[in-house]
Amino acid sequence: MDGSKVVVVTGASAGIGRAAAIAFGQTGASVALLARGEAGLEGAAREVREVGGRALAIPTDVSDAEQVEAAAGQTEREIGPIDVWVNDAIVTVFSPVERMTADEYRRVTEVCYLGTVHGTLSALKRMRERNRGTIVQVGSALAYRGIPLQSAYCASKFAIRGFTESLRSELIHERVAIHVTMVQLSAFNTPQFQWSRTHVDKHPQPVPPIFRPELAARAIVWAAEHRRRELKVGWPAVKTIWGNKFFPALGDRLAAKQAWESQMIDETIDPDRPSNLYHPLPDFYGVHGRFSDRTRPFSVQFWLTTHRPFTTTVLAVAVAAAALLLAWMM
Repeated sequence: MDGSKVVVVTGASAGIGRAAAIAFGQTGASVALLARGEAGLEGAAREVREVGGRALAIPTDVSDAEQVEAAAGQTEREIGPIDVWVNDAIVTVFSPVERMTADEYRRVTEVCYLGTVHGTLSALKRMRERNRGTIVQVGSALAYRGIPLQSAYCASKFAIRGFTESLRSELIHERVAIHVTMVQLSAFNTPQFQWSRTHVDKHPQPVPPIFRPELAARAIVWAAEHRRRELKVGWPAVKTIWGNKFFPALGDRLAAKQAWESQMIDETIDPDRPSNLYHPLPDFYGVHGRFSDRTRPFSVQFWLTTHRPFTTTVLAVAVAAAALLLAWMM
């Protein structure tokens, strides 16, 4: 990426958002970091500067459209015209539907879905004037496949995908050069499993296999540099998305059978533990969650999908070799 780029990352105080901000900083970009927690933001901004980037920390609750718009304006005034906007901020509740409250659904929707809408609107307002720019929506395999205990999160990711596809079609119709892409992730080791609200008895975990947040960050930077409609990261995301396209009823049963226990570890959790649903937590959280000893730093699927000429060549050679072998045997 061009080191002169100006990038906005929401949810930048921890987890994948923080990892993405650092990854953009490594390219020399100027990064505006948006999140609610000031301590986490300042720590993330310091790490961006340490790797060679320029950082501007702006405390922002993305559920408030006015705060997002103010942050966009401050970014352009202080570090320059926005080239890339990354929507990553989330909150979530691990719970069966019957234990959820209407207000919890409302809050998750306001942050995850409307936060993405607010960021997109503020980015579009500025990018349209220049007829250039990229908006990256950080999604999930759960934007295609709902699973138990994550109804609020899944619903928000579904909504983001629908919103993004509508927007993309409009931009194509109007011949606007702004690129909108969505990065669909597998399971990653982020702090959300430590600070999310829960209505279950056991400690939540990402559904294995679990990847390092730095892999997601590399995917986000790659998506910002290439005009790919959608980027899937990790074989589990590919398997889930394509499996749901062709066998949705089977997906229901597999999710019912496998996706309940696989989201928890055998450790009792305090039902009254603090969560970040409405307010940021004072404790310091970085890029990684508590499952670092079980994470994978690399995905063969991601490497292959971002190196298509190589992949295509290998497949062509394999097909040709198989055809020659078949002809010889006949």
